[in-house]
Amino acid sequence: MTLTWQEAAAFPVLQQDTGIEPGTAYVPAEPGTVLWGRLPCRSDTPVATLASGTTVVIDTISHEGILEDQGSDPVRYFGSHGVERDDVLADAVEVTARCRREPGAGPHIVTGPIAVAGARPGDLLAVRIDALTMRAPYGVISTRHGRGVLAGRPGFDGDYGQFCRVRAHEDDWYATMPLASTAGAAHATFPLAPFLGIIGVATDTGIRVNSVPPGPHGGNIDVKLLTEGATLFLPVQVPDAMLYIGDPHFAQGDGEVALTALEAPLRATLTVDVIPAAEIAGGFGGRIGPFAAAHGLLIPTGLHPDLNTALELCVTHAVEMISELFEAEPRRAYLYLSAATDFTVSQAVDQVRGVHAAVRRSDFGPGADTALARRILERVR
Repeated sequence: MTLTWQEAAAFPVLQQDTGIEPGTAYVPAEPGTVLWGRLPCRSDTPVATLASGTTVVIDTISHEGILEDQGSDPVRYFGSHGVERDDVLADAVEVTARCRREPGAGPHIVTGPIAVAGARPGDLLAVRIDALTMRAPYGVISTRHGRGVLAGRPGFDGDYGQFCRVRAHEDDWYATMPLASTAGAAHATFPLAPFLGIIGVATDTGIRVNSVPPGPHGGNIDVKLLTEGATLFLPVQVPDAMLYIGDPHFAQGDGEVALTALEAPLRATLTVDVIPAAEIAGGFGGRIGPFAAAHGLLIPTGLHPDLNTALELCVTHAVEMISELFEAEPRRAYLYLSAATDFTVSQAVDQVRGVHAAVRRSDFGPGADTALARRILERVR
């Protein structure tokens, strides 16, 4: 009998160390290699060190299913949704049992920091996303703490969420979720596009900052275009950059309006490269990054607690990027953006709002004959 897509078996869970080829640079997600709710700072000790140009495999854990309001017990939480004990990630169980989340810290589990030898403040760290592998065939969408866009409206506040299963259909993966709590309720089905909500470098601070708000260091920027093949460029804040990743998602709508995306664990394969400050030479008006190159697009960002200001910053950065990379007059770049480029709310729920633009590379001819332009434009494909 041929199975329908709703009945088709999903993939097996990907436990720590499984499928790692000998000689691979690999950073697991375990108590000694993760932080819970805080981001690395300048005084942290790296859990691994890479040379520029190295490819590394990094495991991530989702915070959903392990938080206090979910019982702090992933075996029990996921078991209540029909997940067998062997299909719960062992590293999620161990981190929940052995790591402490400080009061007031963010929810995210971040893996790192990972030193990139020789990176210095003023450099750019280019993080290419080579592969993202789903580690479990399920995930969770949630809202809590009154932080969704509809916070304060009757019926929408509270701490609640939805467990979702992953299903296969015609060689693609989809999530399915019930639309009501009653038995036999209709389901919504939506396609998956895994990406990391958090990719960042350590902050130049003496304390670990909260994992929720993004900033010049990157962090929780939640740009859903950062799927396989994308490169994120981050301005290095401290010696050796101190890379970290986390907040893995299987799918997200721009805006992330309820609070979270479909939160679920990923294994990331990344290649890291250092672009030295000498090649940047004040590019983008001295306000460079975070920005990305992906899927034929150049993707500047704007980050600010005020959404209007975040949009203004993103437009400013887009004008500077086009002027730098294609030798355009700023006024002409501004007019081009108004006619040809979408500016999108990345997320509106993480204290600092995010806006990103999608500038088509194909709209322009050869780039400027500078080291910075060459380094960026070679990553757009």
